[in-house]
Amino acid sequence: MNVTERAGSGAHAELPGVKLWFTDTGGAGVPIVLLHPNTGTVEIWKPQTAGFAEAGYRVIAFDRRGWGKSIPDPASGSQQSSIADDLHALVEYLKLDTFHLLGVAGGGFIALDYAAWHPERLRSLIVGGSTGSIEDKEIAEIIARVAIPEIRKQSAHYREIGPSYRAANPDGTRRWIEIDEHARQPGVAFQPLLRTPNTLAKIAAIPTPTLIIAADADLLAPPALMRVWAAHLQHHEWAVIHGAGHAMAWEQPGAFNDMVLDFIRRH
Repeated sequence: MNVTERAGSGAHAELPGVKLWFTDTGGAGVPIVLLHPNTGTVEIWKPQTAGFAEAGYRVIAFDRRGWGKSIPDPASGSQQSSIADDLHALVEYLKLDTFHLLGVAGGGFIALDYAAWHPERLRSLIVGGSTGSIEDKEIAEIIARVAIPEIRKQSAHYREIGPSYRAANPDGTRRWIEIDEHARQPGVAFQPLLRTPNTLAKIAAIPTPTLIIAADADLLAPPALMRVWAAHLQHHEWAVIHGAGHAMAWEQPGAFNDMVLDFIRRH
């Protein structure tokens, strides 16, 4: 596996089945790996990359296979690999030992999937604004009760960016929309492929210290829903960002970063 392209702070790594685009701040700090939402790419993490690096951590993020600049490569491997497989291949490629893993929204699906598979590699786990893609009937019934009819047919920024942010930050809203519009390559499924379905029993086996961050204006993963599945984790802490929607890390990076840093400094 080789780095085939470097441009600025990013590079392509040739991994099985994909030329994976990643960013890496480098240095000797403890690594934090970031998993972007379904509506983003590594571009969504700029406030976190800067903030966590300034705090002394090595910050790594990557575009999922078929998102952003990560190019599927059938000639070098199967296209049935999960994003957790790509994450682990990148971890091995970068020769990481243990690291903190952070995923928001759809990135949280992958973070839970990986944590159940390789808990020995994780110092901590952080999941923000996510349904967890939990397939149990109990969670599906809650989602059915709270879901706004046909919300998935609305523009992504109406679903995901809270009204307070849209009102106060038109430039930030436009940039979020621009990132989302260029996030997925043609023909790529919106939901990331998991190694195994996420279930309450699966996440109950995760031993990793976990921080769950909810946002009280989240239309897709409201705090009441997240509390139900989070209660099945062995060791978790709970935090809420007030006035933020589903795109919590983008809308309120200061509050989000402070919560994450406070947690990972203790782990």
